Amino acid sequence: MIHVNGADAATIAAADRQARHWVSPERGPLKPGSPAHKRAMCAMFAETFNPYKPSVIAWPKLDPETLHRVTSLPIWDIAVQTEGKAMLRMAAYAETLTDPEMRKAIASNGWEENRHKEVLSKLVEAYGIQLAPEPEYVKPKDAEWAYMVTGFSECVDSFFAFGLFEMARQSGFFPEELIETFEPVMQEECRHILLFANWLAWHRATMPLWRRPWFELRVWAVWAFLGYERMGLAKQVDGDGKTQAQDNNFTVTGGKAVAAKEYSMAEIMDICLAENDRRFLGYDERLLRPVTMPWLVRLARRFMRTPKPA
Repeated sequence: MIHVNGADAATIAAADRQARHWVSPERGPLKPGSPAHKRAMCAMFAETFNPYKPSVIAWPKLDPETLHRVTSLPIWDIAVQTEGKAMLRMAAYAETLTDPEMRKAIASNGWEENRHKEVLSKLVEAYGIQLAPEPEYVKPKDAEWAYMVTGFSECVDSFFAFGLFEMARQSGFFPEELIETFEPVMQEECRHILLFANWLAWHRATMPLWRRPWFELRVWAVWAFLGYERMGLAKQVDGDGKTQAQDNNFTVTGGKAVAAKEYSMAEIMDICLAENDRRFLGYDERLLRPVTMPWLVRLARRFMRTPKPA
């Protein structure tokens, strides 16, 4: 859980538990597009809110070796900028919605993305990480497209990030206190993609039939765009004019950077699948979960040997 200066441990633990366990009082199945489904997904997001404040997080003191591990990760510029873009894109899409419950839920999601940006900013400040100047965040012209790019991207990145985070915890490569401090942010990402998966089903079910073919083409186009985006590195220029490589695909390839031991690809896949299932376990099973990445990884896993116990 997040360590907060001056906060009561019981209060923090209660907020942490509330953010991870939720069941809707709605009866029966939650059919996508139904009023009950919409009420449930929006209530889930509101009632699992964790009220931590980035400004009072107590970042643990790190020894020189651990500090080097943290500061050398090639993710900080792109992580901060990704959260900045996500906040703007979600706010822009929320403005286009006429349904008040959905508009509030997605706007709140955007607010939480901005809080993630604040957390990352406080982290890099605490550990002296140098960031490249942030670009100007421009409001998207096509708000629905931008929201889908962010949502599907988070589904991909979070699936692997859950696994990398657990690998870091298991290996002891980073101190337990640092892992626990950042843990609620990881769980918050689970809530974000849970909301996105249910928004996607709700949006499909409530749109006019004549719009569906074009919308499905856009979904495929988003996946193609994300695949292209993750084929290379995003380069940034720092304050001294030097080029800094930022790994745009770190959540998929970053196993060696966060763990002291070598993991086979099969082991990484098993950990990602297990962590993905664990993080969603506490939420109402009638709400839809993101399925594409777990399905693709389970398919690939069939063709790999199960690692022998060490």
